[in-house]
Amino acid sequence: MSQRPDHILIVDDDPEIRAMVGEYLTRQGLKASGAADGREMRRVLASERIDLVVLDLMLPGEDGLSLCRELRAPGRPALPVLVLSARSDEADRILGLELGADDYLTKPFAARELLARVNSVLRRTRMMPPILAAEAPQPHLRFGNWTLDTVGRHLVDAAGTVVSLSGAEYRLLRVLLQQPQRILSREQLLQLTQGRDADVFDRSIDLLVSRVRQRLGDGPRDARYIKTVRNEGYVFCMAVEGMPSTASRDEAPS
Repeated sequence: MSQRPDHILIVDDDPEIRAMVGEYLTRQGLKASGAADGREMRRVLASERIDLVVLDLMLPGEDGLSLCRELRAPGRPALPVLVLSARSDEADRILGLELGADDYLTKPFAARELLARVNSVLRRTRMMPPILAAEAPQPHLRFGNWTLDTVGRHLVDAAGTVVSLSGAEYRLLRVLLQQPQRILSREQLLQLTQGRDADVFDRSIDLLVSRVRQRLGDGPRDARYIKTVRNEGYVFCMAVEGMPSTASRDEAPS
């Protein structure tokens, strides 16, 4: 039985972009559907199994940031989101990532680059970091005032409020919880969460740590959960309940 092709939903009010991207992705072995606005996006999501949403920020009516926030609302299934924008402002990129987007691409873009980003996001979403793959899944990990639900892939605070996480945020927090009290370098975190090496200008882990700290209500100076170790990396400094034994954690690569 052949494997079902990944189904990509392109949400963009420009019919030429929807057609161009859809045709290109289809030629590359993917399935593509289009939506011109939030209403059409919801209709497709309700009737089709979608694997990733390519979401334009500049939409009529509800903009892409509002729709991204909706897709990341508590209780919704985790769905990768690749944001498109004609604006290259750093603030827009950070805002999109903070709202839970898994990647960000500015217009105009090459179809081949979009395909590479789509495949990368899908691969990262499905990739279990090597350090986590060998352990039995633990449904709930507790630390401080928080519980990480590893089935729903979200946080729950002491009052029972659900806090959504993007795929990247979830993977980073899982890696940190798996090795509490242990300093992990930026290179290690990037390799364990995204399966790639860092270059000298890569600050994506710092941005990701900042986003997770915001979810936890943590600050960089008076951090309760994730502390920065100067010139070394980051360390999760809170005890974690629900993880495998300390002995199995000590076998992790340094």
